[in-house]
Amino acid sequence: MKSNTLTIGLTICLALCTFFSGKAQTETTEKETVLQKLTSPYDSRIKERSELYYAEQRKKAGYDTIGLGAFRNDIALIKTERKAALIQYVKQHPKSSNSLEALTDIVGHLPDDIVAYNKLYKGLSKKVQQSDAGKKLGNTIAKFLTVALGATAPEFSSNDPDGNPVSLKSFRGKYLLIDFWASWCGPCREENPHVVAAYNKYKSKNFEILGVSLDQQNAKKAWLEAIEKDGLTWPQVSDLQFWNSPVAALYAVRSIPQNFLLDPNGVIIAVNLRGDALTETLERLLK
Repeated sequence: MKSNTLTIGLTICLALCTFFSGKAQTETTEKETVLQKLTSPYDSRIKERSELYYAEQRKKAGYDTIGLGAFRNDIALIKTERKAALIQYVKQHPKSSNSLEALTDIVGHLPDDIVAYNKLYKGLSKKVQQSDAGKKLGNTIAKFLTVALGATAPEFSSNDPDGNPVSLKSFRGKYLLIDFWASWCGPCREENPHVVAAYNKYKSKNFEILGVSLDQQNAKKAWLEAIEKDGLTWPQVSDLQFWNSPVAALYAVRSIPQNFLLDPNGVIIAVNLRGDALTETLERLLK
C-alpha cells in the first residue's frame, strides 16, 4: 500500500513539475518570440550592413579612420528605427515583462536620452518595476542620471603619462570636453580627427579637452603612440585599468568613444558630440 501511494505521489509530482516547467518554457519562448518578431527585421539589416563594413575593412592595410563612415552612419540610422519600434512597444504594454526587456535593450550601454527612458521606466506597472530585473534596470538608469544633461560632473583625479595627478576641478572656469577613448578603439581613432579640428579652432576661446583613456596596464606604449600619431595635444590621463577604470565607472561609461561637455561651472551641457556636432555646439557657445 505504501509502495502504491509513493508511486502515485511521485507520478503526480513529476506531472506537476513537467507542467510548470513546460509553462515557464512556453512563457519564455513567447517572450522571445514577441521581441524577436519586433526586432528581427532591423537586426537582419544591421547584420547585413555590418558584414559589408567588415568586408571593406579587411581590404585595407590598416584601420580606415575616415573612409568607412558611411557604413557606420547607415547602421546608426537602422538602430534608431529599431529603438523607435521598441519605445512604441513599451508605451503600449506597461504591464508586460516584455516591456522591461525591451526598455533594457533601449537603454543599452550608451543611452542617448536617459531622462526620457526614465519616464518610460516610471510608466511601467509597479509589479514590473519591483521585479528583480526591474530593480536592476532602475539602478542602472539611476546611475546614468548622475551624468545626464544638467547634472554637475562627478569630481575625479587621474594620472597623466608622467604619473602626475590631474583633477577635474582644475579645469573650472573653462568649457571642458571629457573625452573617453582608447588606443585600441577603432571608432575612437576614427573620431579623433574631428576632435583635433575642434580643439585647434577653439582652444584659444576658453575651451579645453581632457582625454581619459581606457587602455590597459601593459599597453601604455600603445596609448602614448596613439596620442602622438593622432595629434592629441590636450591633457591626457589614464589609470590603465581598461573597463575596470574607476573614472569610467563614475561616469557610467560602458562603451567608447563617449564624451561629456561641461560649462565653466562643471555642469554637463552636452553628451556624445560626434563628428561635426562638436564643432557646431562649440560655435554656438563660443562665437
